[in-house]
Amino acid sequence: MSPAPRRPPLDPVTTGALALAVVAVSSSAPLVAFAAAPALAVAFWRNLLSVVVLGPFSVARRRAEFRSLTVGAGRREGVYCMLSGVALAAHFATWMPSTRLTSVAAATALCATQPVWQGLIARVQGRRLPGVVWAGIAVAVAGAGVATGADFAVSGRAVAGDLLAVAGGMFAAVYTAFGERARTTISTTTYTTICYGVCALLLLLVCLVGGVPLTGFDAGSWAAVLALVAGAQLLGHSMFNYALRKVSATTVSVLVLLEAPGAALLGWAWLGQLPGVTALLGLALLLAGVAVVVLGGARAARRIPPVPTVVPADAGPLPD
Repeated sequence: MSPAPRRPPLDPVTTGALALAVVAVSSSAPLVAFAAAPALAVAFWRNLLSVVVLGPFSVARRRAEFRSLTVGAGRREGVYCMLSGVALAAHFATWMPSTRLTSVAAATALCATQPVWQGLIARVQGRRLPGVVWAGIAVAVAGAGVATGADFAVSGRAVAGDLLAVAGGMFAAVYTAFGERARTTISTTTYTTICYGVCALLLLLVCLVGGVPLTGFDAGSWAAVLALVAGAQLLGHSMFNYALRKVSATTVSVLVLLEAPGAALLGWAWLGQLPGVTALLGLALLLAGVAVVVLGGARAARRIPPVPTVVPADAGPLPD
């Protein structure tokens, strides 16, 4: 990666954009839980409608880039985009149903362990992680146990939801790992169009095979789907990417973790799901551990000599 550029001071507009992005992504779990539609159907429409919005713009602006992914060395980057879409489909297929089986707070918190799994993936890839990162993993795992321990006494349904949420975080890490590789040479608009398109296609196949209805929902459910597209899928992502002009990617990654308490707050205010004291303590430990993982890894990365690489002008990480 190239050295971090000097960034101008944070201004009120960027601060507002970050706050809006956090609220937008925090609305995801409550909206999924609210919609009177199968979670997989909601995930399908969320991705398909995003492609409908992004597709015409990306094709018009990046036509040559799309062609380059079908020939020569560009095919490998195209494969990374598609594999990222496969992982994203697995993420939605596990995490979104989890919001119906367990509480919104637990589902979001356990899925927020994504940076922890990202660290483990890095270790498997041969990158040595500093001790502070492993300490953060331990704190995060302990926090997850405290936050969801009560579910084991409540019902097997809640436990199943917890496990699906953890799987959702793992698949999100795989999705990010492939996306990180693809975005070193591919613009964000091209990458997201391919990724969301593959994700929508796979979710469509899963819904058809599983007999999941894709239509016939009430007006409130369709409103929730549109809110997910405009909010968490597009508005949240766009505002975070806008803020990357003046805020580092590490800072944005930490701010994304505010989705967990944000979703818990919305779940309480909207759905009446009030987390208990023990759950709140577990959430705090979980977020503290994940923050240590992210910040500790970033600090270690700064000690590594930079390796020049080609990064497209509009590239940037896309929060989930």
